[in-house]
Amino acid sequence: MTGPLLIFDSGVGGLSVAQSLRQHYPDAAMCYACDNAWLPYGLRDDAALAERIVAVCQAAVEACQPSVLVVACNTASTLVLENLRARLAIPVVGTVPAIKPAATISQTRHIGLLATKATVGRPYTQRLIDSFASDCVITRVAAEPLVVEAESYLAGGTPDIQRIQAALAPLWQAVMSTSADHPALDTVVLGCTHFPLLKPWLIQLAPVSLNWIDSGDAIARRVAQVVDELRSKQHDGRCFTTAPAANLTAGMARYGFKAPQLLNVGL
Repeated sequence: MTGPLLIFDSGVGGLSVAQSLRQHYPDAAMCYACDNAWLPYGLRDDAALAERIVAVCQAAVEACQPSVLVVACNTASTLVLENLRARLAIPVVGTVPAIKPAATISQTRHIGLLATKATVGRPYTQRLIDSFASDCVITRVAAEPLVVEAESYLAGGTPDIQRIQAALAPLWQAVMSTSADHPALDTVVLGCTHFPLLKPWLIQLAPVSLNWIDSGDAIARRVAQVVDELRSKQHDGRCFTTAPAANLTAGMARYGFKAPQLLNVGL
């Protein structure tokens, strides 16, 4: 039997990826690790953050003994993927905004990119756009408040509809404003793994029907390419956090994970 699949994120956003992975691999054992002590990552210095992410992932790999590490965080993926691959003896699968699949299905060639400020502005994101959506209009919307709402929701709270609506206002403006240069926006990339956790509310608040695209299925396909076998008769379900997180116990359970254990990072 191979080791479990380890999912890493700064917070609970990686649970949206875990959900996709469970749909593709219902018998696979999984572990989850989140660096909630440093959440949110978007406010951190890149150099310090890169060092931190590597240390947390190494500690989580030692604790979980996985067969593959899924970095279910756009910020972490753009910073440390190559470093992690150089330091770890297991495959490392990263997360990038789903620009390519969005460009494949958009009929109007106008795509919204809903992400954090860091992801929206990174050169890596622009390279994805240049490579796969150069013929598309891309409306970029930084929506950090959605990260807070997703974290609050998994901790047992109720999403604040007014805060979500305010964060999405620039996106809705682009959806409703059309011209010869800006055709109707028909597809939205959820460029942060936290955002799919709020998808029912995003669909409800949208003024028109839209295609909502995230990275979950692409990550699942990539895992299949790098791991020969991901099967276990029982889900492992261990969850690790870098700060106490008893308030996440119920939310983690909804996604098949046990109560969080404190991870010794060693920093």
